[in-house]
Amino acid sequence: MVKEERLQLILQHLTRDNKVQLAEMSRLLNVSEDTVRRDIKELDVMGLLKAVRGGAIANSTIPQHYRDREKYDISHKLRIAEKAIPYIKNGQTIFMDGGTSVLAVAQMLPKDLKIQVVTNSFPVAEALEDHPNAEMIFAGGRLYKTAFTTIGQQAIDTIRNVRANIYFFGVSSIHTIGLTARSYEDSLVKRNMVENAQQIIALSTLEKIDTAEAFFICPITKVDVLITEADSDNAKLQPYRDLGVMVI
Repeated sequence: MVKEERLQLILQHLTRDNKVQLAEMSRLLNVSEDTVRRDIKELDVMGLLKAVRGGAIANSTIPQHYRDREKYDISHKLRIAEKAIPYIKNGQTIFMDGGTSVLAVAQMLPKDLKIQVVTNSFPVAEALEDHPNAEMIFAGGRLYKTAFTTIGQQAIDTIRNVRANIYFFGVSSIHTIGLTARSYEDSLVKRNMVENAQQIIALSTLEKIDTAEAFFICPITKVDVLITEADSDNAKLQPYRDLGVMVI
């Protein structure tokens, strides 16, 4: 079998299962694991998958630009927000990043809820502008145009000076290896929110599960709660339950 055929078969299995394993592909392609590893590395360089220990996983297919994401999968994001709201209590300080599921939470906040929100997201800030009881601290910095958020040292310095009760983490990609982002600077902002919050609540639609991007944020063990639009007993979420994450 020529290399081009192997690459195509690897991608076909990835499309079907969202992951490929070296041992399995070695048997199917009748080649060594080292050959499969080299093929996966080549596909990784091409941006068609994410190489991980023992194989590869799929990249996220979610639109990258905020303007596209805000209109994408709205009903699922509303369901996620409905599940997230009960975690918020009066008097809490909350980190909210630029995820569109996080924005849905901000838009759904009860008007009598007295909280303080720290955010680097322009859309979240706009959503809270007329909330009568939510105080807001905006982490200024350089505009990350793709996400309508701020990035850079100024944003990070603001976050480092806050100890939040909750971080509502807008997931780009999540896998049992951890949470990842498409932008290096965005990953640094999110990493600092993780480090300065008592509880990490990851908000993710089901199609982002078992995907990965280039820039590591934190291990999955940092996540306390994972909220999706699916039922909590969905089989796709079992590996996260097995790792001690509460799945809602």
